[in-house]
Amino acid sequence: MTVKLPRWANNSDKFSLFLLLFLVWAIAYSIFGDEHVGVNSVIFRLAVLFIVAKLAGCLLGLIRIPPMIGMLLIGVLMRNVGFIEIVGDYAKFTSVLRQLALVNILLPAGLGLDANALRQMGGMIANLAVVPVAIEVVGITILAHLTLDFPWLWGSLLGLLLAAVSPAVIIPCLFELQDLGYGVDKGIHTLVIAASTLNDILCIAIFGVMLGIIFSTQSLLMQIFYGPIIFAMGFAFGAALGFVCQHVPHKDETYVTTLRTLLLGLGCVLAALGSNAIGYMGAGPLGCMVAAFVASFIWKKQGWSSNNPVKANFVLLWKFFEPISFALIGVEVNFSILETNTVTWGLLVLCVPLLLRILTSFATTQCSNLNVKEKIFVALSWIPKATVQATLGPTALVLARNLNDPVLEGYANSVVIIAVISIIITSPIGAILIMQLGPKLLKRTKTVHYRNFGFWLRMTVHPQLDV
Repeated sequence: MTVKLPRWANNSDKFSLFLLLFLVWAIAYSIFGDEHVGVNSVIFRLAVLFIVAKLAGCLLGLIRIPPMIGMLLIGVLMRNVGFIEIVGDYAKFTSVLRQLALVNILLPAGLGLDANALRQMGGMIANLAVVPVAIEVVGITILAHLTLDFPWLWGSLLGLLLAAVSPAVIIPCLFELQDLGYGVDKGIHTLVIAASTLNDILCIAIFGVMLGIIFSTQSLLMQIFYGPIIFAMGFAFGAALGFVCQHVPHKDETYVTTLRTLLLGLGCVLAALGSNAIGYMGAGPLGCMVAAFVASFIWKKQGWSSNNPVKANFVLLWKFFEPISFALIGVEVNFSILETNTVTWGLLVLCVPLLLRILTSFATTQCSNLNVKEKIFVALSWIPKATVQATLGPTALVLARNLNDPVLEGYANSVVIIAVISIIITSPIGAILIMQLGPKLLKRTKTVHYRNFGFWLRMTVHPQLDV
């Protein structure tokens, strides 16, 4: 007998998330009282922000607009109408939430990396992570010097900040396309995820070096070895954690999926928060990717090749962290600091080098086995910017204010303004382009029933594929 479910049950996963969030708030209220989690507290306003962001994402999904755009815009709106402003200890709390969200999206990305594709495309991954980035950084440095009178060091700092791409935007979009079967045969998702991760690690590491030179926060020796230390720490911790997760717990353990999820997840949370605490924040994301990849290498041989339940757990958890991640990015956008002159020239500084990067990325893939449409898709995948810009954008301003230097503070304020512009413009445009052009530019090798942006896409499974 077939039981007909009520209409609301089709969205029971979203209802469950709202209910869980309410229960967490109610428990916190019972413990800490009205002062800390009451209706006038920052915690309560954060909860409202996340719920409204999730609802906005669902509504935009109904008209085939990526939900993350709605979540981002709700964060921008609530910050600029005065509903919420995160300062003091709450800024540290939301920073931790952003780190948790980043770990959550990096783990399924690492678990989904294809070892064979990495071996075959290692040279192209390195080229995409270095050559186009260098072109964009140089372009931004020169334009910032000519239009905004930035010193060369400050122009380079801005270039490294803007050249980083957003894993929080790119990876979920690639997951959507991958699950629909687009680009799977050529390993497009592995190529873009690996190259974008390496891209961000390089930008974050060199950004730290430039910051140290400008503000003289480190010795010359430490500035020289800052980047290599980040790579060494990330690879070493990730490889060690991945090796442990390969063998602990044993594959025949009753609760192996739950234990592997907790061990890998908490280990990577330690990597992200710990590396940030000791001043090497780039090592954390790298460690997460390496740990997930190393662990999955053996797990696949144990039968988790096409259906990894640990990855499924993190994908489910992303439903909770997605509105948190994008709403908090939106909250960083403060219209009150925008200055007309800086915004005008900032648009030029942002867009022209980005266009050069897209063209360079397309040229970099010419010696690959990708067809023209796939090369165009790969080149356009580097547009979204959000996570790194929201995290590192205010760093220089904080240091400048501590030194009480008005000249340095002026440059740092311009860096923040242009970082805000990059988030507002590139995040929604990049997400829309990836999701709308992906099905047109990439070959589909398998088709499945898959829920995309809030509606069901019905497709036929290829008879030779085990989906």
